[in-house]
Order: sequence, then structure tokens, then C-alpha cells
Amino acid sequence: MENGAEDTKDPSGFLTNIIGKNVLVKLNSGVIYKGRLQSVDGYMNIALDDCNEWSEGQEVRKYGEAFVRGNNVQYISADT
Repeated sequence: MENGAEDTKDPSGFLTNIIGKNVLVKLNSGVIYKGRLQSVDGYMNIALDDCNEWSEGQEVRKYGEAFVRGNNVQYISADT
């Protein structure tokens, strides 16, 4: 590697592998959604099933399905 640069990794493989699994999605606002990942696109738009909204460590709402616009997503984590 030139100048100590590391290879960047494409997250699409990770996202494809966790479709159908439980995930935690943190928004830029600090709100967290936990649910089963149904789909994600190149803009990080996310569809969740069996979704719960969490804020300040407490469950706020339960949704059957939720859609999160990608520009609001800070990160997605596989929920173990």
C-alpha cells in the first residue's frame, strides 16, 4: 500500500448477509430502531419488520414495519 493507506471495504456484502436478521439502526438524532432487516439499498434506505423505537435507553414505540431514509442513518449493527 502506498503511504500506509489501507484497502477500503465495501459494506454491501455485510448488508446482504444480515438481511432477514435482527439489526440495530442508530439515527443521527440518537434514536435507535431495533428490528429485522427486510431490505437496504445503495442510499442506505432501510426497511425493518417487527421494529421497536428506542430513545434514551427506553422503548418508545412498537411498529410492525418501518422505513428509515438513508440520510438519517448513522450506522447499522447486527443485533446479537
